[in-house]
Amino acid sequence: MATEAVAHQAHEAHAEPNYIAIFIYLAVLTAVELLVYAMGFTTILKVGLLVALALAKAVLVAMYFMHLSFERRGLWIIAGTPLVLVAFCYLMLRPDLSARAWTSQPHPEQAVGVHEGSETSAPAQSAPPQS
Repeated sequence: MATEAVAHQAHEAHAEPNYIAIFIYLAVLTAVELLVYAMGFTTILKVGLLVALALAKAVLVAMYFMHLSFERRGLWIIAGTPLVLVAFCYLMLRPDLSARAWTSQPHPEQAVGVHEGSETSAPAQSAPPQS
């Protein structure tokens, strides 16, 4: 009986989130992601914007569908720690990865019209002018 009263009190402490509004926010963020992808941004800017939008969508889902917005701060610290660790690892490894020779060379599949085993022919010599 006492646990039911406590559970009822906890349920009254916060109102149900408006799931339709959250769905609309997620749909708008998805549309913005599609626009970012379709625009002619540079690759670095495009990837940065897409990651930021995906992170915003993940926070919305965690806050309202996983009910983290109604939890204590300790749970937010537990949920945010992996994000901090991933950002730290990325920032520490990025200078090393960009200094490698294999990252600055074009990918073999980017060579259009060049096939394995085919020899590149020298440009045809033009005939000497006749006098």
